[in-house]
Amino acid sequence: MTSVPLLTVRGLRVDYTTPKGTTAALRGVDLDVDRGEVVAVVGESGSGKSTIAHALVRLLPEEATIAGGDIRFDDVDVMSLSQRALRRVRGARIGFVPQDPSHSLNPVLRIGEQIAEVVRRHLGLTPPAAAARAVEILDEVGVPDPAQRARQYPHELSGGLRQRVLIGIAWACNPELVIADEPTSALDATVQRHVLDRMQAMRAAHGTSVLLVTHDLGVAADRADRIVVVNKGEIVERGASAEVLADPQHEYTRRLVAAAPGLRSRRLEPSGGASRAVTEASEPFLRVRGLSKTYGSTGSPIVAADDLEFSIDRGTTFAIVGESGSGKSTTARMIARIVESDAGTITFDGADITRLRGTALRQLRRRLQVVYQNPFGSLDPRMTIGAIIDEPLRAFGMGSRGERASTVRDLMADVRLDPALAARRPAQLSGGQRQRVAIARALALRPEMIILDEPVSALDVSVQEQVLQLLVDLQAEHALTYLFISHDLGVIRQISDEVAVMRRGVILEQGSAESVFAAPQHDYTRDLLSAIPGGGVAAG
Repeated sequence: MTSVPLLTVRGLRVDYTTPKGTTAALRGVDLDVDRGEVVAVVGESGSGKSTIAHALVRLLPEEATIAGGDIRFDDVDVMSLSQRALRRVRGARIGFVPQDPSHSLNPVLRIGEQIAEVVRRHLGLTPPAAAARAVEILDEVGVPDPAQRARQYPHELSGGLRQRVLIGIAWACNPELVIADEPTSALDATVQRHVLDRMQAMRAAHGTSVLLVTHDLGVAADRADRIVVVNKGEIVERGASAEVLADPQHEYTRRLVAAAPGLRSRRLEPSGGASRAVTEASEPFLRVRGLSKTYGSTGSPIVAADDLEFSIDRGTTFAIVGESGSGKSTTARMIARIVESDAGTITFDGADITRLRGTALRQLRRRLQVVYQNPFGSLDPRMTIGAIIDEPLRAFGMGSRGERASTVRDLMADVRLDPALAARRPAQLSGGQRQRVAIARALALRPEMIILDEPVSALDVSVQEQVLQLLVDLQAEHALTYLFISHDLGVIRQISDEVAVMRRGVILEQGSAESVFAAPQHDYTRDLLSAIPGGGVAAG
């Protein structure tokens, strides 16, 4: 006798309604998840995979409507549950890990209080027991100094640490099913491995089922029993993970597999046979000496950067790689003059910019731009996409309205965005599309240097490849200099000339990308390399 799946989905249809009409996001999705099984839903940004995850627990946005289909969890009709009954199921029996930690944590509550609230509500623990359990959960998902972190607010944690908090909340009540919407896209490879190992341990100990929504085929290959491939709201292929990835039957799946980065990825070269324009100079374009930053002067101060030293030549890419909380993003923000350093100097094109103020700092912004890690928080939700990209052009008085509109269209085309999206707002775009908007905005002023803080972590593999190729082509065309921050060594290898490996505010190792990858000198670097998921996927 065949057992009944824990989750059964039949004919699921979801529509999005906008002033311009109704768009079908899901077109009759059928899906099963057995008890104790891990199923990966894979697809590009905008394919509908996150819509599936949200529809299963009825957490769709207001403009979305479930137009048809059946969802059954443990043979209970989810569609017929009242909101009160649904709230009892969510958290206690179905855990949910949302994609965006910045908007999913309460900014005015301490981290420990937010986790404790979940276990108090669903497990009936006393406040002291819930607080103690919150610290244990933080430790289980790999948050360093969990007791101290439990007392902090979300803005005091890095993006990766916030994501781990959400994972801890989802697992807090030992649910039967966890729906994880891109749960590790913001995490470095070693923490990603730790978190995924945790999921596997929970599955083994409690028979937990996992529906893993991801654009990372390496993660799907390593961690899922079965893969479901989604394209334009329809499932185009499904089967055992090894079979789908070794012998994909659908053209769309073959394209995803071919684009997946991994250990075998190599440095991208400019399109069309163009050569990279590296300018010979007696002095580096950017030089950092003795750069230091410590957060918190009392209690337990956190050293984000400790006596950093490195230099970047014009027209090259210098990458900083490290785990969440290593200080790499703080380093980037100090160089961009968003965060003040405690000590050290930053020299840009021969000029000391460490303490620039006023007009001089404003003029630096034209030459040095930033693409931030989180497209959800860096784009004004009230502005249209066209206005967001046009904003720096207007701020610096560049061109007439018609000329700027033409530039915006060109920039959107450069980052593979349909110019017709210019009238939409960020909430109407997928996460990957929003990040491409952020990249287009940074390119608007045609700066000499761009600081890229995890610029492709939110993108699916095929769009990631397009954006990285775009960055390489723009670098060749305009002699751009990049400071590239990433936790993804597969991405680092594709775009970098020099690499620095950072941990706990200290650079442990640096050198040419080729030497660091071929012969890493530090144990931590070797651990990062060994932790990359799906190393053989890209080879097909």
